[in-house]
Amino acid sequence: MSLFKARDWWSTILGEKEEFDLGCLCVADVDNSGSGQDKIIVGSYMGYLRIFNPHPVKPGDEVQPEDLLLEVQLREPILQVEVGKFVSGTEGLHLAVLHCRKLCVYAVSGTLGNVEHGNQYQIKLMYEHNLQRTACNMTYGPFGGVKGRDLICIQSMDGMLMLFEQESYAFGRFLPGFLLPGPLTYSSRTDSFITVSSCRQVESYKDLKGVIVTLSDDGHLQCSYLGTDPSLFQAPKVDSREINYEEYDAEMKKLQKIIKEATKTQDILPKSEKHRDVIVTAEVSPDLDAESQAIDSEVKAESVPSVTVKITIQSRVTAQKPNLAVCVQAPLAVTCDQFVFDDLEPDSSETVMLSVFLKGNCSPSELEGNCLVSYNRPTELNPEGIPKVAECNFSLPLRLICFPAQPSKAANHKITIDTNKPPISFVTIFPDFVDPSEDDQTNVLGFQFLTGSKTTLLASKTSQRYRIQSDQLEDLWLITKQLKLRLEEHFKKQNCKDFACTFSGSIPLQEYFELIDQHFELRLNAEKFRELLSERAVQFRAIERRLLTRFKDKTPAPLQHLDTLLEGTFREVIALADAAEENQANVFRAFTKLKSATHLVIMLISLWQKLSADQVAILEATFLPLAEDTQELGWEETVDAAISYLLRTCLSKSSKEQALTLGSQLCMPKDTSRLKKNITLFCDRLAKGGRLSLSTDSATQQAVVMPGGCTTIPESDLEERTVIPGSTATLPSHGQMAKQKSKPGCFTSDSNLVQWTPLVVEVHFPVFLHLEGVSSVCF
Repeated sequence: MSLFKARDWWSTILGEKEEFDLGCLCVADVDNSGSGQDKIIVGSYMGYLRIFNPHPVKPGDEVQPEDLLLEVQLREPILQVEVGKFVSGTEGLHLAVLHCRKLCVYAVSGTLGNVEHGNQYQIKLMYEHNLQRTACNMTYGPFGGVKGRDLICIQSMDGMLMLFEQESYAFGRFLPGFLLPGPLTYSSRTDSFITVSSCRQVESYKDLKGVIVTLSDDGHLQCSYLGTDPSLFQAPKVDSREINYEEYDAEMKKLQKIIKEATKTQDILPKSEKHRDVIVTAEVSPDLDAESQAIDSEVKAESVPSVTVKITIQSRVTAQKPNLAVCVQAPLAVTCDQFVFDDLEPDSSETVMLSVFLKGNCSPSELEGNCLVSYNRPTELNPEGIPKVAECNFSLPLRLICFPAQPSKAANHKITIDTNKPPISFVTIFPDFVDPSEDDQTNVLGFQFLTGSKTTLLASKTSQRYRIQSDQLEDLWLITKQLKLRLEEHFKKQNCKDFACTFSGSIPLQEYFELIDQHFELRLNAEKFRELLSERAVQFRAIERRLLTRFKDKTPAPLQHLDTLLEGTFREVIALADAAEENQANVFRAFTKLKSATHLVIMLISLWQKLSADQVAILEATFLPLAEDTQELGWEETVDAAISYLLRTCLSKSSKEQALTLGSQLCMPKDTSRLKKNITLFCDRLAKGGRLSLSTDSATQQAVVMPGGCTTIPESDLEERTVIPGSTATLPSHGQMAKQKSKPGCFTSDSNLVQWTPLVVEVHFPVFLHLEGVSSVCF
């Protein structure tokens, strides 16, 4: 029996038939009086908010009216009231009132009244949060150890904790295993939230690492932490022995030697394994498909052929989630480009068949494809598997995009390739285009492209030259490439190691510049369409806003033909969008043609100057830096920056040129005059002996070759020599510097002797990388 009893000091009855709950009561100095006297704040489910300042009364006396400081009815039921530092910028106490779908924070203040009237109190809304979920209860405190302010945590009816940093919503988290909401409080000592789950267990959650406090239904209170058991094993003491410094020194030298050997290689990627885990192979059918598998092709030919590619995946180990991707360069397309397989067991294989065809209405710049298999290889330490890839390339037949046709005698564009071996019959090197029964096609052959253009290939009967001619410059590329590859393959089978091709004509820069101008003009059109679309869209939205304003008006004014203007603007937007889409397709076709012509120019320059494979790689990186052309980063500005860098470094003529600096940002130029000037200057520097080198020496090395004479190279008897205006790259290669005598059957022409002094330059050439979101990076 206790000595103490609850004695009545002050009491009152709140309203009539009102309901209250655990969170409807709060005691605090809510008006910040500074006297240290707390007030009683009570909220009810009927929406009444009352604040009392109780005073002692004698037994039997009624409650004095001045004890009730404030009584206000809010529109929504009050679930809970709390007092804390809830307003930023001040450490004063404010009142937080929780409703079902709203959290309101008020400031309570009082003013002195007259003699007849007591003090007057009022509340002022500081801010409120509209809740997305129905609230159950809340708690507050200095979460995370903050000082000078309190944060609020609200528990919803569906088990979500919503945290508010005063006027701002911070984040929300769902309680695990939630069924029904329970009481929620905050412990400042452990900086954690404590609640009771539906399993009647006390759970502590800690916005940090710490102790987890749990209470079971049978009264077992436990504090636990997440960790591991310490090891009780102690290593036994070993007998001390004398240190053999000579042995340690020998071991150190051995390890240093291993480290030195390992750091010698400069390869970024690891070397390929001797036996790969997964091997992917692609086999292209030698014949075209009997029944074409072309789907939605834009080519206007009578029939679009297709060729079957058989892809085999062989696995030596367990391969999880294998995924095969097949890629060909547009405008080529495949019937299916993605394949997903079940897990491959060791020594198992999968085979798929697909067809490749020409989908776009232009010739591709490359007849090559790529297969890429991605998979996971499980290990003991990582059962989910380590991501790995395997890939292979395949070449497509020329018959996929063209077929034999009658040769053409005249053409707008012609190039001549010289060889050091007698000409080979086309029956031998082009058996897929020549009928062996037709003897008249042994030295002349016609190619009809599916897109409509025609290219003719001729072999000289009296010299070691081949000529390729066509009405389109870009159509010369694939035929020239096929001729070079098939000649090299033929002489390789004959065990001839000294076969070589050269080019002694003029680089067709003027025709190449025309393709550049066509592509750039379409890019300018795309920019104009974008601006017009933006203007019409702004106009459309402005008209739409005016119409909505008039429709919402209670006394609407006349439309004044705004509806007609809206319809007309809408039609303009649709027309501009269609025109922009058509222009984008033209940009793609122009860029494809430009890539083909660029490949041709690179090949001609390499044959003209007898460049090595490394130097050809530099040319390709300079002139073909982008796989896809965009408005943000286009071909013209990228190539211009690369060529400008070459001209001021390895191809510079003076220290003044080397001191020039390039812009740090690439942007679309106003015209192509600078680019065409730099390309012409680039070819001129190569003609005068400039060389590209990937030497590791940082200093520029120059070596002067003794002056010598050379004659201009005569063209074949198949064509007359023509010099393209504006092209300066017409000087001969080094192998033809000596005078050549006219022989029967050789091509001759009258020309003057040209004296020149080539200059060989070897420099350290920077490597350009194209990164996502970065214009260019130089190392």
